[in-house]
Amino acid sequence: MARQSKEQKETVRRVMHEFKHGELTRGRGGEVKNPKQAVAIALHEAGASKYESPKENRENLRKTKSKERRGETAQARTEGRGARGKRTQGDQDESTRAELYEEAKRRDLPGRSKMSKAELARALHR
Repeated sequence: MARQSKEQKETVRRVMHEFKHGELTRGRGGEVKNPKQAVAIALHEAGASKYESPKENRENLRKTKSKERRGETAQARTEGRGARGKRTQGDQDESTRAELYEEAKRRDLPGRSKMSKAELARALHR
């Protein structure tokens, strides 16, 4: 049996965590209740399935990591982040630099690319 990479182990851990807390859903919706099905989903998302080719496994892991970065996992949703990793209304005072930069870009603030997070916050609140 092939060894799993660190990324694959993290993905399997996340999917099984979602299953344990009742957050894991099937593609068409509906909660996953069978532990064997949860394991199969975890291995598929981690790109560690023995039933798919190495090329398909690499592609599955790439898609899953992209989904995790965008915050489109059940775990990200329950931690207060919606799709695309946007923060909820209560978290607006704790915006990330990227979020502040996007707002500065929308307002067309000069010199925004060289500003730190604190400078961006100050410039936006004027």
